[in-house]
Amino acid sequence: MSDLIILYDGVCGLCNRLNQFLLKRDRYDRFLFASLQSELGKKILQRHGTNHDQLDTVYVVENYETPTERLLSRSDAVVRVIRDLGGVWKIFAIGNLLPRFIRDPLYNVIARNRYKVFGKSDTCMLPDPKYRKKFLDI
Repeated sequence: MSDLIILYDGVCGLCNRLNQFLLKRDRYDRFLFASLQSELGKKILQRHGTNHDQLDTVYVVENYETPTERLLSRSDAVVRVIRDLGGVWKIFAIGNLLPRFIRDPLYNVIARNRYKVFGKSDTCMLPDPKYRKKFLDI
């Protein structure tokens, strides 16, 4: 299995655009995806004591279903994904040098306004057929 599972809001326009961005640049085939609304997403969040009805953040699952499984959220999740994206994008992982108390409020502003700016759909987007194997909930 891939090293990272990205849990995202399946009806969020920003989240879907970011997933498309990641899919096209995942040179090492490291990322898998599942929507927060899916049974898998709910199961993972519940296992970590996180409310699965809160859809205002992205999560990254490291080491899925192992004793060292870990759930990252908000800016920690974003920095982790950027770091693993590699290439020129890795330079943006420098954001990790900013303390979480600065990164997370910036993340929260974007999360609060994502539907207004990027829209919201009624259902989860279906990925391009060549990427379907990377989506665990379809």
